[in-house]
Amino acid sequence: MAKKLHLFLFFAWLVATVSTLGSLFFSEVMAFIPCTLCWYQRIAMYPLVFILGQGLLTKEATASAKIALPIALSGWVMAAYHTLLHAGIISEEAVPCSQGVPCSVKYIEWFGFVSIPVLSLAGFSLIIGAIVLYLRRVSR
Repeated sequence: MAKKLHLFLFFAWLVATVSTLGSLFFSEVMAFIPCTLCWYQRIAMYPLVFILGQGLLTKEATASAKIALPIALSGWVMAAYHTLLHAGIISEEAVPCSQGVPCSVKYIEWFGFVSIPVLSLAGFSLIIGAIVLYLRRVSR
């Protein structure tokens, strides 16, 4: 049963790793300059790779999940805000991007709606879902 539970954390770690590599690909290979909100989301995503990875490699999986959850939730809030900004629901005047690249810039728009903030929101959502499922099953 314990190995099945760890699949939830492995999935969360995998999503965090793919998201981190994806953000590095966009900035380092595609030369997309991250805006302020993108940096905040990266600050939330990058440590999840190490926190969840440490939990998988040691006997501290539950502690790692409990540490990772609020970090992922904060990243989700920023990604949701950024997604709403891209959708035009939040005014551009209400954003923290006062210097550098505007937070409203859309480097990609796949299928007419998938932007980098939407990818970030999906990643954080999957991570949060996997961690919550893990913690609920562990607490039984």
